[in-house]
Amino acid sequence: MRILPNISRATWFVGIFFIVNILLTACNQPSANSSAEPSPTETNSPVAQVTTDPYKDYKPRLNGKATVEMMVNGQPIIIEVDGENAPITAGNFVDLVEQGFYNSLTFHRVVDGFVAQGGDPKGDGTGGYVDKNTQRPRNIPLEIKVDPAVENAPETPVYSRALGNQAGFPVMLPHKTGAVAMARSQMLDSASSQFYFTLSDETGFLDGDYAVFGYVTQGMDVVLKIKQGDKIQSAKVITGQNNLEK
Repeated sequence: MRILPNISRATWFVGIFFIVNILLTACNQPSANSSAEPSPTETNSPVAQVTTDPYKDYKPRLNGKATVEMMVNGQPIIIEVDGENAPITAGNFVDLVEQGFYNSLTFHRVVDGFVAQGGDPKGDGTGGYVDKNTQRPRNIPLEIKVDPAVENAPETPVYSRALGNQAGFPVMLPHKTGAVAMARSQMLDSASSQFYFTLSDETGFLDGDYAVFGYVTQGMDVVLKIKQGDKIQSAKVITGQNNLEK
């Protein structure tokens, strides 16, 4: 599960527009992993008012914010997880942290100046979380909250729809240095457990296509030193546990 093809930093900058076009084209493919129907609103505008929330009863869900401490190379990384603007994506992450799922998993993909990606139990970018009770993979819908300042912006996040940075709609949780977001395959609703830290502000072209759910508030120096193969020694929720609805 990659958020971009595996390329060097040098070729990344040269081919940036080509890659973005590939991403946006791929994001328009229907998801085979979707567990619920997208918004019934049929419109040419990707941010037209959504009258119903197809995921209003989805669990786990984070109703508010939480703080997660992740230990990497013996040093803490503090993440503020935002369930106010990404309740399902944030709830999924906090639930996995509480289960101890991320403990001892590696960062299997690190691209200097771009992202550090981890959270794959297989360690090769192809794995995800399998629910212990159902023995089935758990995937979550793509979840993007549009800035309410946008005309006709929906009150709830937009689900299962790639808005794309090129649409020009500002999102509530943009990609910037220290953003924490979910990785996925070309299928929109395929995110599971793999997440990534963004390592620079030059990642805004991912806005609208990948779901940010929080930001590093302390320990960005630790994040910037992550190397491929480094392990998440531990991850725990230190505040906001009561906001998680299972």
